[in-house]
Amino acid sequence: MDAEAKRTACVLAGLATHARPVERTRALRQATATAGEWVAALSALAPAAAGEELPAESTSQSYFRVREGELSDQQAALHGALVIHRGLEDLCEAPLSGADLALEVTGMRQAVLDLTGTAADADRDDVPPVAVPEPGAGPLLESVWSARWLIGHQVHVLFNVCAAVAVADATRHLRHGDSDAALVRLADATAYVRGFPAAMTHASTVPADYYMAEIRRTMAPPSVDVPLSGRQHRGYKLFRAAMKELLSVVPDSYARLAARAPELAEARGALLEADIVDGERHVTLAYSMVRLRRSIAQKPEGPDNAVAELRLMRHRRAAQYASLIRFGDHYIADAVAGLRHS
Repeated sequence: MDAEAKRTACVLAGLATHARPVERTRALRQATATAGEWVAALSALAPAAAGEELPAESTSQSYFRVREGELSDQQAALHGALVIHRGLEDLCEAPLSGADLALEVTGMRQAVLDLTGTAADADRDDVPPVAVPEPGAGPLLESVWSARWLIGHQVHVLFNVCAAVAVADATRHLRHGDSDAALVRLADATAYVRGFPAAMTHASTVPADYYMAEIRRTMAPPSVDVPLSGRQHRGYKLFRAAMKELLSVVPDSYARLAARAPELAEARGALLEADIVDGERHVTLAYSMVRLRRSIAQKPEGPDNAVAELRLMRHRRAAQYASLIRFGDHYIADAVAGLRHS
């Protein structure tokens, strides 16, 4: 299992994300086959749990086929590996940009290492290739698009949970005075957070017309009991709680923290910048899919459309982080502070 995890991590590290389409697809099929061998090695220890037999704790969990339960290390690794394998399989066909592909596979590689406790191995020359089966006739595009919406969201959920764990680990190390270990885990968390918008973009590589006509209606009544919302994603709530706890341990401004611990200031800043960019990209992604329509889960007293609401969320996050990062958005911070005192 360890050997297959290292092989998968090495292949993902060297994936040709910006190659020509044919070469890129070939590399992704190689990565998919390699991840499949890792899944097989984990499955040989014990089969996957029947997740959908567990009760869903929210409408969102039911819709996106996500469940929560106590797992052994082997089972947690196997279910994470299955998400990564399905994600790679879909990326063989998804029209994702090279930049987003690089961010998503970097998050996947970090998940391989974290789920198995495997040490990173940068030497890819010793990794023999895995046999790649010839692609067969695929399903109809509409079926691919509907499946992609779920697959991309499951990758996003995996990144959320792994990021929450990495941030919590970093916070614990800081409390115990182990700054070197904290820096490593902050870097790991940043890789996941940079992968958040890439995974969401992966999920959204479907035609906007198809999303509006076929997917969007399945996330609102009468198809589901309550409209689906990001507020229902428990994995994301865990991440936000972990970030809040981290900032309670290192609340210093960027300038003050940099004066006593410059590496920590940079590592914390990189994580917070990635978090802001995630919010910014959510705005532009929503605009590409729904334009200026209201969110299906929007409250009546909220802004007039989903993009405006997401932009407000971005502004609040940027205002909170303004003094904590090197290039903070102090214009927004001053404006938000003014609104609070008006």
